Amino acid sequence: MKIGVIGGGQLARMMIPASINLGIELQVLAEAENSSAHLAATSVGDYRDMGTVLAFAENLDVITFDHEHVPQEILEALTARGKSVQPPASALALAQDKLWMRESLSKIGAPLPKWARVSDVAELDSFIQAVGGKAIVKTPIGGYDGKGVRVVGSASDASDWLSSSGSTGLLAEELVPFDREVSQLLARSTTGEIKFWPLVETVQREGICTLVRASQQGLFSEGVQNRATEIAQEIAEGIGLTGVLAVEMFQVGEELLVNELAMRPHNSGHWTIDGSVTSQFEQHLRAVAGLPLGSAEMTSSAVVMANIIGGKSEVFYSGNTGDVETEKQILGGALAKAPDAKIHIYGKDARKARKVGHVTVATESLPESERRAVAVAVALGAENLS
Repeated sequence: MKIGVIGGGQLARMMIPASINLGIELQVLAEAENSSAHLAATSVGDYRDMGTVLAFAENLDVITFDHEHVPQEILEALTARGKSVQPPASALALAQDKLWMRESLSKIGAPLPKWARVSDVAELDSFIQAVGGKAIVKTPIGGYDGKGVRVVGSASDASDWLSSSGSTGLLAEELVPFDREVSQLLARSTTGEIKFWPLVETVQREGICTLVRASQQGLFSEGVQNRATEIAQEIAEGIGLTGVLAVEMFQVGEELLVNELAMRPHNSGHWTIDGSVTSQFEQHLRAVAGLPLGSAEMTSSAVVMANIIGGKSEVFYSGNTGDVETEKQILGGALAKAPDAKIHIYGKDARKARKVGHVTVATESLPESERRAVAVAVALGAENLS
């Protein structure tokens, strides 16, 4: 079986070991020669170019994605040619347009913050007043890791976005006074089979996820966990999702409100590589190929994943330094903090606010897992953790 991944980032990179173990031939359409997933990059080109994508997909059995940005007309052309596009174009459309996502989730009945489409100053000011004087404004297309998001107290705070948004408008949402942010991951196969990983807590700083906490007990009440899986299943089935779905939510008391969706393996699920029977990357490949799904049970009591944001260029430069002693000194010093830590390096140039790797530690104690994971990530130059 041949599965193609459009996009050569770290998500495609982390599918490679899973594909090897399953005996699946993985091919990647990368944006550049030095992409994170260059080991499986059989093509390099623009995912927005029809000819490039159709040529890449010619001999593939399944096409899936490292990101959600492939234009709808290309996805529809692939489908029209009889290609198995997973997740389908109709589901990916929700992740491409935040306004369409909100409209679709509202029809499904998913719990959402108060929201509105706003196209001018009067509409935005009216919404801000209706939700208590402050709101979140998001650009509908693009934006991640805090980009394309603003907290506003008046329409003037987003006047530049309003003037350039045209008839599409902007997404305005209430500023939710949440207790914490959480993420529910599931995988849904082309056969309809679904598996859920445990609900996890995510810690965001400056709009970027820095920590993910997973625990077999005590992190969430049974009611919150059950509600999270119920919401995620309703969304997955309602939109015809295949593959891995991440439903990012706000927890307010015992209630949950949906914030964002990701139609692919997600940063909040990286802990599953080292802390679950089946990682999100293996499960995604199984799901899009229509294979039986694996167990999503945790293999340790408490798992913490710490993102390496920024990093030390000596280690993370995509070609490395060639200075073996420097690399050994940095990696050795980090691992000395916690020899049982699992370090995952993405092969990307290090720069401020960029995710260049992550560290996972699994123990019997959540505080101990977090202490060790943070210590190793900080030793590797992680920002916003110390």
